[in-house]
Amino acid sequence: MKSYHKELWFHVPTRRAFINITSEVEKCLAESGIQEGLLLCNAMHITASVFINDDEAGLHADYEQWLERLAPHEPVSQYRHNGYEDNADAHLKRQIMGREVVVAVTNGKLHFGTWEQIFYGEFDGRRKKRVLVKIIGS
Repeated sequence: MKSYHKELWFHVPTRRAFINITSEVEKCLAESGIQEGLLLCNAMHITASVFINDDEAGLHADYEQWLERLAPHEPVSQYRHNGYEDNADAHLKRQIMGREVVVAVTNGKLHFGTWEQIFYGEFDGRRKKRVLVKIIGS
C-alpha cells in the first residue's frame, strides 16, 4: 500500500468563486503512481468547499443564487458569528456544499460518473487557502 499527499493552494481575489480543480487533482494522481485505491480531496478552511458536479456555467450560476437565498451575505447583522468578520454566510455555504470528496482510483484514473468534475468552492476569498489531496492504494 502506498500513500501520497499534496496541498494545493488557491488565492481567489473575489469573495466567492467555483474553480474546476480536476486537472490539478489528476496531476497529483499521476505523481503518486497509484493505480488502484481511493483519493480524498478536502478544503482545509472552514469557509471553502470541495464538491463534485457538472462543469456547466448555468449550474454554477444556479448554485450562486440558491446559496445566497439560503444564507444571504447581507445584512451581516443577521448573524451572531459576525463580530470581527463579515463571513458567517460563508461558513453556512460551506456546510451546505461540503468539506470533501472521495473518488475511486481505477487503472490510474479518477473513476468518475458521466460529466463529474471536482470543484473548489470559495465563499470568503481574498486570501490564500489550501486543499489537501490524499491518495492511498497500490
